[in-house]
Amino acid sequence: MRRLFPVSDQTAARPPGEAARADGGGREWTLAELADAYAYPEQPPGELRPWLRANMVSTLDGAAQHDGRSQPISNATDMRVFGTLRALADVVIVGAETVRQEGYRPARARAEFAARREAAGQAPAPAVAVVTASLDLDFSLPLFTSSLVPTLVVTGAAASPERRAAAEKAGAQVLVAGDGAGVDPVRAVAALAGRGYFRLLTEGGPRLLGQLVASGVLDELCLTISPMLTAGGAQRIAGGPSVTVPHRFALMSLLEEDGFLFSRYRRS
Repeated sequence: MRRLFPVSDQTAARPPGEAARADGGGREWTLAELADAYAYPEQPPGELRPWLRANMVSTLDGAAQHDGRSQPISNATDMRVFGTLRALADVVIVGAETVRQEGYRPARARAEFAARREAAGQAPAPAVAVVTASLDLDFSLPLFTSSLVPTLVVTGAAASPERRAAAEKAGAQVLVAGDGAGVDPVRAVAALAGRGYFRLLTEGGPRLLGQLVASGVLDELCLTISPMLTAGGAQRIAGGPSVTVPHRFALMSLLEEDGFLFSRYRRS
């Protein structure tokens, strides 16, 4: 792994080979180094506000999936970044369709991040929040019955009372964040913050990310660009209706390994 941006004045002044070595080129970064590189912005204790970041992967031709899953366009380093971002978050937000397609399981506690999470006042593992209007989920899955931290189900006020009862019986906590059948992203973020979750991470899928973008609640995008071409009709990382005016984000960092680019953008 090597850092391409930002480049310090000292690194830029070195010969190319030395610059790469000085910035981590040619070796695998430790999990602590990755955690430092992706740390959430520091906020004064009395002025906490939710910070929502997304983590997605895309091929060179814009596909977010291959055969309905993201794993075929990922690699081992991308999965290390994926795990690190999870380990830094209070809660992982995911759409119901992604839960069904990707076979989501509960987030696990990792010894490598235990001290960091304890120092930040976090639970041993992040909670998972599933966004679903229909509550059409299999509540017998380990995601709901065997999670270290209770899984959250975020839905609208018009959701089926029977399905809500089934979710709660399985051990999930139901949050209502919408007056009708759908979920209001602004209210969903506020509801999670009301539970003490301020470091938010969404892993999509594309439909959910599109809703978050359109509502203006996304603060940061961590995008892995995979050096692959897939063609076909796969979705982009964000779908749904377009925004009236494109949202401008600023590049914060860019890492590279084995042709994969790991970018981090923050809302301008």
